[in-house]
Amino acid sequence: MRQSSARAAVVGWLLFDWAAQPYFTLVTTFVYAPYFAGAMARDPVQGQAMWGYATAAAGLIIALCSPALGAIADASGARKPWIAGFGVVLVVASSALWLGRPNDPATIPFALAAFALGTIAVEFATVFNNAMIPSLVPPERVGSLSGTGWATGYIGGLVSLVITLGFLAADPVSGKTLLGTTPLFGLDPAMHGGDRASGPLSAIWFVVFVLPLFLFTPDQPRKLAAGAAVRHGLATLANTLRALPQRRDTALFLLANMIYADGLVALFAFGGIYAAGTFGWHTIEIGIFGILLTITGAIGAYAGGRLDDRFGPKPVILGSLAILIVVSVGILSIGRDYVAFAIPVAPPVPGGGLYGSAAERVYVLLGLLIGLAAGPLQAASRTLLVRLAPRERVTQHFGLLALSGKVTSFLGPLLVATVTAAFASQKAGMAVLIAFFAVGATLLSRVRAPSLPGIG
Repeated sequence: MRQSSARAAVVGWLLFDWAAQPYFTLVTTFVYAPYFAGAMARDPVQGQAMWGYATAAAGLIIALCSPALGAIADASGARKPWIAGFGVVLVVASSALWLGRPNDPATIPFALAAFALGTIAVEFATVFNNAMIPSLVPPERVGSLSGTGWATGYIGGLVSLVITLGFLAADPVSGKTLLGTTPLFGLDPAMHGGDRASGPLSAIWFVVFVLPLFLFTPDQPRKLAAGAAVRHGLATLANTLRALPQRRDTALFLLANMIYADGLVALFAFGGIYAAGTFGWHTIEIGIFGILLTITGAIGAYAGGRLDDRFGPKPVILGSLAILIVVSVGILSIGRDYVAFAIPVAPPVPGGGLYGSAAERVYVLLGLLIGLAAGPLQAASRTLLVRLAPRERVTQHFGLLALSGKVTSFLGPLLVATVTAAFASQKAGMAVLIAFFAVGATLLSRVRAPSLPGIG
């Protein structure tokens, strides 16, 4: 019975990633973001810039608040009430995205505000979910649990994307979904009903699949009342921040994560938008691209978790960053009618078939590599923090991880948006990503990661 309860607790925790991932897959990356840039904004360049500013604003708020919230949660003990509270905000904001209408400039500020609020809520909820890791498995299995969690999330995102493309989102011209059917629920292809429905679907999905976490995964006992927890948590956070310069490896890791996470946020935020502007992809092309990327993401996260347990998180992170650097250079080397910067190829043509041009196929290949690297990068980052952080302040340190991942995350999208607008070029905006991954890898190489028995 005890073993069965422990297994149910782990499954409940894993399903949080499954519940939350559709927001990132459908809204942030593959469906709503390209819809916003292609159908709501005046043109893709303006759309990429405005989406970047909204992402930056959300990132700044997350950066400023996450450490304090984590410290307060450590002082109060319980994590589930925080997850529930931010979950409610996520559901409301995701549902509100439906109101963003094509070719209706009046709805643009509303859609951007809902997107930013939903992003803040899901990231805050993730801080408290991550902090539950040390109580679920022994230290030597943390890597596998983290990797399996990311893989579970990717699969959840994949399933939600297949549902969206197969049954909800249709090509505005043909009026048919990816499966060749009429969209369900009378969703109007001309009004991009399926694209807009990605927000409400993410909300419903979260409500349904987060329930096992609350039913089966035990929470920490409550230690302090709310007021006392706020005072104690903020005092502890101040002490931790003052002591951080003496904790060299923790500080260096957080700095490295701050930089490479920034690049990853921007890469995911603009990958679909970039493809829409470069190749003229619509929901179907971007969605299938997302399906393929998500499959490799799940494979990469699961395999990365096993490599993490075997070799430690640091080599996994460095290997993932090396792949992302290569991918970023590769993206810049592709245009509609050339690859590798100078090799001419035939451009995409109407009726040329799915990914019919050589440039599109190379871009898809690079997308598969993004998925293969992103999952291990994120999963190994949180296991490295588990090994570096004192157990009694783990939520606070996950708040610091969110801080390091978000404190300049507004700069990544902001730089992409600013450079895109300044040069009127999506390619110029994406070029800034290479520096983020390279500098992050350089700093991480200097971190002395603690080892566990059996890890070299």
